[in-house]
Amino acid sequence: MTRRDHPLPAAPELGTQDGLAYALFEPPGEPRAAFVIVHGAGSAKESHFDFARAAAANGLAAIAFDARGHGRSNGELGAGAVDDVLAMCALARERTPHVALRGSSMGGYYAIQAAATDGDVDAVVAICPAPEDMLVRGLRADAFEFRADRARLEPWLAEHPLEGAIASLAPRTALLLLHARGDEQVPWTISQELFEAAGEPKRFLLLPGGHHRSIQHDLELQAESIRFVVRVVAAAR
Repeated sequence: MTRRDHPLPAAPELGTQDGLAYALFEPPGEPRAAFVIVHGAGSAKESHFDFARAAAANGLAAIAFDARGHGRSNGELGAGAVDDVLAMCALARERTPHVALRGSSMGGYYAIQAAATDGDVDAVVAICPAPEDMLVRGLRADAFEFRADRARLEPWLAEHPLEGAIASLAPRTALLLLHARGDEQVPWTISQELFEAAGEPKRFLLLPGGHHRSIQHDLELQAESIRFVVRVVAAAR
């Protein structure tokens, strides 16, 4: 049997900003754009290192961070969660003016809300995004394994519907929605409704089968997300 040694992937730059723990992945040269990666409820930045490495291998920077109440970040998830995403966008813009957001489940909700608030994000990739009413129900049922400031978070979520935020993205911010038809947690019809509410430019990929987390780590769909952002940035130049 022939032994093949494969080089270890480059380690990210680890840091903290205002109590937020992050990992920065950079390509060998100047990045064409940067992804800010927003994880889902109960997850952590490390769950998305595979995508961050794929982005860096294709000439994009990527920042994955722990939301408050998760991983190594300080504090509780509360009404300032969107501000935390925007802080990571500011960090990304120190590398490149072109920033995209990639969020899954709860992270999809916050990625869309942050892009709507920022107003200058090039693209959002939302994977099985969870709407605000579903997040509120999860908080009330103690279904999430993270530290939360429920007294402030619940009313904030109720006041920030996802459909309104997604409608405000067009035409500045391109939208890619990804959902698995077999998602057992967030029904695929949520993304269908969001797609209908969104303006152009937009795209919706509905995949047969799968489950709530299957798309996040699918290599082909990771590559499609990267190509989507590269095309958007190239068209903007």
